[in-house]
This record gives sequence, structure tokens and C-alpha cells, in this order.
Amino acid sequence: MPTVRIPPILRPEAGGNRNVEAPGSTVREVLENLVANYPSIRDRVFEGTELPQFLNVFVDGTDVRLNEGLDTQVAEGATVILLPAVAGGR
Repeated sequence: MPTVRIPPILRPEAGGNRNVEAPGSTVREVLENLVANYPSIRDRVFEGTELPQFLNVFVDGTDVRLNEGLDTQVAEGATVILLPAVAGGR
């Protein structure tokens, strides 16, 4: 089963968990299963039915936007990393 790595800023909405197992064969399925278990994280993970602009998602180190987005395949045992964009500077 894929593992979703939860960044510190999203952990309160994910029950304080750093890693969560979520079944699915695509990024969309994995994230839908994640938000089914932690509904309060939905608005941080989805904008409507798509990824929000400020959230980067990687599967085993590869940005899903460079593949098939939410339709990117996720292998059994893969790691899905959620990485919110950080703003700042001048």
C-alpha cells in the first residue's frame, strides 16, 4: 500500500501523523482515500477536483505535474510526498 508523507504544516489535519498509508493505484485515488480518513485536510489537498496550485505532489521523488498529474500511477509500496509551496522573501 502506498504511504503518504505528511508535511508538518498539514499534520494537525492528519491526526498528527507524519506518514499515512492510503490505498490507490493513482495519485487521485491515494489522495481521495487520505481525505476520506482525514476530511479536514481536503481543502488543503484538493481545489475542487484538482490539485491546488500551491501544493506540490511527488511520487517516489518525481513531481506528478511532470507526469500525468492526479492520474499518475502509484505503485504498491510507493511514497507520495505532499509539499506545500513556501512563499516569502522580498
